[in-house]
Amino acid sequence: MAVSPRKPRNVDHLVLPVTTLELARERLSRLGFTVAPDAVHPFGTENACVFFANGSYLEPLAVHRRETCEAEALKGNVFVARDQAFRFRRGEEGFSALVFGTQDADADHKLFRKLGISAGRQLKFSRPFKTPEGVEKTASFKLAFAADLRAPDSFLFTCERINPPKVDRTALESHENGAAGIAEIAAGEPNPSDFQYLLQEVINQRNVNAHSFGIELAAGNANIAAYGAAGLKAWYGIESGCHGRGLRLRAFSVAVRDLTVTEKLLKKNKVASRRIAHRLVVPHAPGQGCVIAFEELGRERGQ
Repeated sequence: MAVSPRKPRNVDHLVLPVTTLELARERLSRLGFTVAPDAVHPFGTENACVFFANGSYLEPLAVHRRETCEAEALKGNVFVARDQAFRFRRGEEGFSALVFGTQDADADHKLFRKLGISAGRQLKFSRPFKTPEGVEKTASFKLAFAADLRAPDSFLFTCERINPPKVDRTALESHENGAAGIAEIAAGEPNPSDFQYLLQEVINQRNVNAHSFGIELAAGNANIAAYGAAGLKAWYGIESGCHGRGLRLRAFSVAVRDLTVTEKLLKKNKVASRRIAHRLVVPHAPGQGCVIAFEELGRERGQ
């Protein structure tokens, strides 16, 4: 196989719509994650993130002020408009967006427009946040959006951090379940190759591993997979299939240091799970967005 001349982007974070942050915090804590303090966006949404040592994180997202969200959506805020559309179509819980890190969101936006995959205008914003020590700082971001009209329930974007403040997140990156980072993102679609082009361009990865379960592309720090119904069932125990046509984000896997330790923790916290292949899979429950799996750090599938 030829080596791709491109440098694949790293997965930055996953956007997980939830009903309330209180519910998300309770559920994710039972799963063994350390959850950061609540943070409010200037456009009406709020989050309570789970940060990992490899730089990736989970973003449980709730509605803070519905009136503000509606006004911002009317102004063309893609992030809020997509969140509102997702909640209307799929409900208050799910996995709506896959986000990649970038050093130049402006260039990404121009590229997405040129390729015909732009989801709308860029978004630049700042918001205050508190460190684990209670110190208030400001974080600024610039986003470039990509999407496919055939997949109304999922979108992708790149995220550039502007003059990021230096913060010691060691305490927030330490998790009782041993989590170290996002290992895989799993989407569902009856014919995954129909969305190969979109994924290739946003991930910045030409090489595709195609097989009977679907397709996989290597991002800089995680595996991105689009599975058919058989793949979703085989790797994540999802029995409901692909829910018709259109790429939909369905599950993700987190790398942990010791899967046995994680399994014991889940049993202690009365969290249902089951072993599937080399993973420990937790079915969806309110507050976690979607199916979450755990796999041992550094272990390749099939070993």
